[in-house]
Amino acid sequence: MGETKTKVGMRYPSIDQLASKTSSKYKLVIAVAKRAREIEENNKVYLEQTSNKKAIGIALEEIQADKILIKD
Repeated sequence: MGETKTKVGMRYPSIDQLASKTSSKYKLVIAVAKRAREIEENNKVYLEQTSNKKAIGIALEEIQADKILIKD
């Protein structure tokens, strides 16, 4: 038999996992969107390795790793 692939939810890390990074999910979503745009524009990533290939996922990972801080 072949390999069994497990599907990891919709997005890793999820917004719910990152809720502790700021007092507002709205601020979190705005910060992720802005950072994803920056990644797309200049291809500069603050992590050596990422689980995601798309800018939005990389932005989420950077926030989880405290490479991007969200001001409250």
